[in-house]
Amino acid sequence: MKLGFLPLLPQSNSDLLFILLLLYSLTFSNQQACNPQDQQSLFAFCNSLSSSLGPLNWSSDTNCCSSWEGIGCDEEGRVTLLWLPLRGLEGSISASLGSLTSLSKLNLSYNHLIGYLPERLFSSLNSLEIFDIQSNSLYGNLSASFFSDGSFSSTIQVIDISSNIFHGGIEPYWFFHGSNLSSFNASNNGFTGNIPLAICITCPLLRTLDFSDNSFSGELPVGLGGCLNLRVLRAGFNLLSGLLPDDIYRLRSLVELSLPVNNIGGTIGSGILELANLKIIKLYSNNFAGTIPQEIGKLFKLEQLYLQINNLNGSIPASLMNCTNLVKLILRVNSLEGNISKLDFSRLNHLQTLDLGNNKFIGNLPETLFSCKSVTAVRVASNNLAGSIPPNIVALTSLTFLSLSNNSFTNVSNAIKIFAGCKSLVTLILSKNFYNEVIPGIKTFIGQEGFKNLQVLALGGCNFEGQVPEWLVYINNLVALDLSYNRITGKIPDSIGNLSSLFYLDFSRNLLRGDFPLQLSRLPALISERVAQKLSLSFLQLPVFVSPNNVTTRQYNQLEHLPPAIYLSGNHLSGRIPVEITQLQNLHILDLSENSFSGSIPPNFSNLTNLEMLDLSQNNLTNGIPTSLRNLNFLSRFNVSHNQLEGPIPEGGQFETFTESSYIGNPGLCGRVLQSPCSAQPVQDAQHQDTADKSKKTFLVEGFLTGFSIIFPSVLAIQAYRHRRILYYSKKR
Repeated sequence: MKLGFLPLLPQSNSDLLFILLLLYSLTFSNQQACNPQDQQSLFAFCNSLSSSLGPLNWSSDTNCCSSWEGIGCDEEGRVTLLWLPLRGLEGSISASLGSLTSLSKLNLSYNHLIGYLPERLFSSLNSLEIFDIQSNSLYGNLSASFFSDGSFSSTIQVIDISSNIFHGGIEPYWFFHGSNLSSFNASNNGFTGNIPLAICITCPLLRTLDFSDNSFSGELPVGLGGCLNLRVLRAGFNLLSGLLPDDIYRLRSLVELSLPVNNIGGTIGSGILELANLKIIKLYSNNFAGTIPQEIGKLFKLEQLYLQINNLNGSIPASLMNCTNLVKLILRVNSLEGNISKLDFSRLNHLQTLDLGNNKFIGNLPETLFSCKSVTAVRVASNNLAGSIPPNIVALTSLTFLSLSNNSFTNVSNAIKIFAGCKSLVTLILSKNFYNEVIPGIKTFIGQEGFKNLQVLALGGCNFEGQVPEWLVYINNLVALDLSYNRITGKIPDSIGNLSSLFYLDFSRNLLRGDFPLQLSRLPALISERVAQKLSLSFLQLPVFVSPNNVTTRQYNQLEHLPPAIYLSGNHLSGRIPVEITQLQNLHILDLSENSFSGSIPPNFSNLTNLEMLDLSQNNLTNGIPTSLRNLNFLSRFNVSHNQLEGPIPEGGQFETFTESSYIGNPGLCGRVLQSPCSAQPVQDAQHQDTADKSKKTFLVEGFLTGFSIIFPSVLAIQAYRHRRILYYSKKR
């Protein structure tokens, strides 16, 4: 017998020992001749499948009990084990599987199986102990796999049907003979209805129950407290409502309580303090109100506490600091209050992630936090914190993520010098602080050793004065830079083009002047998607909003999901839009709105094949909309309103999806979307229009020369000279 990889995750050392003993006994058991009927059933099962990893070594010339991959038998030659996880299997499960009546352990997980489970399969396999088909694409209503009102066999111990496409309800009668069932996982499917009411009555040995990522509704059933051995209860990401049933607090063996993203309300009762073995509490994104239990510190084993996005109020209980095993503490988006400077974090030696954002806390960063050497991520954004940044924050040598945005911190110059000493920082979000201060600008301000690992720097919404800092050139790994919503003046320095990893730039809503900075058209990560893919981008320990006010409201957990973008809207930039910008073929978003750009829209914008948003509104652009833009197949937002454009609006492609608002404020435009028919002689594309303008100028000048060549010879000479100069410079542009 040959066994494939065994992905059934053990829940304890005893489970692991059981699996090892099982494999040992199967490997060295007496090799009996394979039962002929079982062998034929296996052949039928195999014939309905193929494999991307090569065929199974099943042959009629060999004994299925001793030589066939993934097969094990008992002493009588009956097949008891079919174990083929991660085998690249494709196709459907044959009904012949139901003929393996001695089968006790079935694992077909992590394959590419499709279709329905065979009818009455569970009623046929009356010796089944382990049934694992997780992570396939199987579908249908599981009730068809039972006889009428039938149940799993009384021998069943583990059922994992997670990560498929099953639908319908989970019926109580499935578990009528489940006295030995220890683990049931139905997560990540399409199940509906109520969670079975009596499952803990008929299955008292349950240790793991997972109903998460479905569409279950109603309340959590009273009766779950009957599963006195339950260690893991998961039912998050459903449509559950009502209150937490009190009998949940009888589950003294419970290690994980995970019910996030539902509509469960009420308070978190003090009964939760009876669950002394709890390590993980995930109740986020519900409607819980009231306070965090004051004696929560009694949960000494607690490692993860996720209570974010609820309606909790009051202060953080001081006793929480007795939970010295805490690794993650996430309380953002509530109405919690109090002075966090007075909390004593010094004993939380294992703490890695602290998120207190979007509450009503006052004070400053607590000095005791800086003794937590394991901390990698801190967010206290959107509170009422104030004062200067404590210099001792540099003691957090593992800190990679810090978000302090939307508070009232002061002294930006000192803050930047301090943070430059945090050598591990990857993400630094300081937006909406340091109001009306002058941002330090000189190149030597931080030196070449600062911010060695920084990839994200957000300083938007601070109303800074000054110019774009020259010291940014030293942040060689910078991929995202936000200086939006300030009062920064002058030009964008050429050195920005030297940031070889930069692919997200937001300078919108400032007072910048000059032409479109050509150096931006040289950013390697915006020129080539291949270059961007080679960047070493970090996973963000906490989701972020890179800009406080820009067009995106999405949050990002991975930098690679951040769209390559240039935001320059709301400045005083002028001149033509340079054709060099069309080199940025990895660009997804370009916003040049509310400036003073003039001239034509470059027809070569069609080279920006990844472009999803193009906003050129509220400028002084002239001539037509290039028809070549129809080739931008991913363009979902397009705005050229309030310019001086004229001629027909292109039709076809993505232009069929844009509304009138994309074009208003251009009296010369015509087309179906504006309900303004175009004349028989349409205005040509910008490129052809420029040529026509030149020809027209030539004709007028030649007529002028012919009519007045005798009277004004000197004027003619000057005019001819100027005409040549106009054509020369026009061609250069």
